[in-house]
This record gives sequence, C-alpha cells and structure tokens, in this order.
Amino acid sequence: MADSSTQGGETLLFLTDEQLRKGIEAMFFAYRGFTADPDRILDKHGYGRAHHRAIHFINREPGLTVTTLLSVLGVTKQSLNRVLRTLIDDGLVESRVGRKDKRARHLHLTATGEALERELSGAQRERMRGAYRTAGPQAVAGFRQVLEAMMDPEMRRHYQMLKDDS
Repeated sequence: MADSSTQGGETLLFLTDEQLRKGIEAMFFAYRGFTADPDRILDKHGYGRAHHRAIHFINREPGLTVTTLLSVLGVTKQSLNRVLRTLIDDGLVESRVGRKDKRARHLHLTATGEALERELSGAQRERMRGAYRTAGPQAVAGFRQVLEAMMDPEMRRHYQMLKDDS
C-alpha cells in the first residue's frame, strides 16, 4: 500500500518496489492492448508502428516539416525517409516544397491517408474512452499527470506544443 505524509506543506508519496513493478507491468500490458487494434489495421496494409506514428503526427499538424517530424519521433533521418517514401509512394502522404524555404518539405495527408488515420485513431479512441469511463474523471487527470511526468524534457516540449494547439 502506498504511504503518504506531509512535509513542508508538500505531500510525499512512498511506493514500494513491488508497487512500482506492478505499475510497470500494467503499463506494458496496457500498451500491448492500446497498440493491438491499430497493429491489426496496419498489418492489413503492410505497415508498421513507425508508419502509424508518422501518419498520426502529420494529421495532428498538417504542413509539419520533415525536420520537425524527425525531432518529434526521435528516429534517424534514414529510418524516417524509408517510412515517408512508402507513405508517399502509396498515396497517403504528400510532400510539398516550402513557400518561404524551398529546402523545407512540408507533409500533408491525402484523403486516403486521412481515412487510414481515422480508422487507426478511432480504434485507439474507443479503447481510451472505455478505459476512461471505467476509471472515472479523477483517474483520467491523474493518469495524464503521470504520463507527462514520465516524459523527457524534449518530449514534454513537443507534447506541450501539440497540447497548446488544441
């Protein structure tokens, strides 16, 4: 059982290694569930999770540059180029030359890409919606706080920028 005490006006939470292990395992199994539905959809199209992440963030911010997407995903340029080449060749993503900087490539989903993104995110939204309903509003806020606290500063910055755009 978690124990908390107040010290200097601050509530401290003490968790045992066993409680932390259970949290880690819960996160592992929840992640498997969270990705299972989209994985089945992606598999039908011959895509993987890297394609899903690219589609998600391009949809989230149409016109996103390749450089920004590289930073958000934290992958190598070679890896991202392989994923983007497939998505572009398959007609899911368009790469447009920048208006101000002709070297910049701005990414947009096509109608086909938007349809796949809706299918993928719809499956995940349904799973999240069900879990949130079961857990209740306090748990939802607490869960989000825990996730944000686990992010590295650079990832938190990207997340905050997306959150601020909402």
